[in-house]
Amino acid sequence: MTADRTVHVVDDDAAVRRSLERLLHSASHACVSYPTPAAFLDAAHELPGGCILLDVRMPGMDGLELQDRLNQLGVTLPVIVMTGQGDVQTAVQAMKAGAVDFIEKPFDEEVLLGAIEVALARVDRPDRAREATEAAHRIAALSPRERQVLDALVAGRPNKQIAFDLGISVRTVEVHRARMMERLGTRQLAEAIRLAVMAQLASGDRVGVS
Repeated sequence: MTADRTVHVVDDDAAVRRSLERLLHSASHACVSYPTPAAFLDAAHELPGGCILLDVRMPGMDGLELQDRLNQLGVTLPVIVMTGQGDVQTAVQAMKAGAVDFIEKPFDEEVLLGAIEVALARVDRPDRAREATEAAHRIAALSPRERQVLDALVAGRPNKQIAFDLGISVRTVEVHRARMMERLGTRQLAEAIRLAVMAQLASGDRVGVS
């Protein structure tokens, strides 16, 4: 296990840290865990490499505040944020601040490990301008209704609310959602949301605003 495959876990929940340590070690990753953002900041100036797996909801300084501090310090390791299920707005904020991906708790182990592999393959920060342009091209291929559904999902609205707002059935929302995911070539909602955020960043628009 080399330094460039180290995953730095920042989470105040000891049980979550232990679970992640076991999972990451089984996948041949070095893992260093931190119980508080302050503990991580103390070590931030000497991080050997790798990526950061960052919980968002923590007492005191939360994950978004820590992310901001890391940006100020010039820490360029890729950040994956862990959010509560359905906490899409927080994920959007984190990605606008430079996070490369987000994972919803409770997380799927294969999805998490896949996100980590992608993050570790990056050198410092990715070319955000190029990535945003590519995302914008993919989003532009959606039908108007599929785009409406995606925008609503980015805003954190459930299918039932989307159906009410658009004057269609929940089943129709589900159909548009499935077609949208297929057209974007994604299997996880997180990836579709990530593309939407990147596309919005390319155009300079606000993301996920009602």
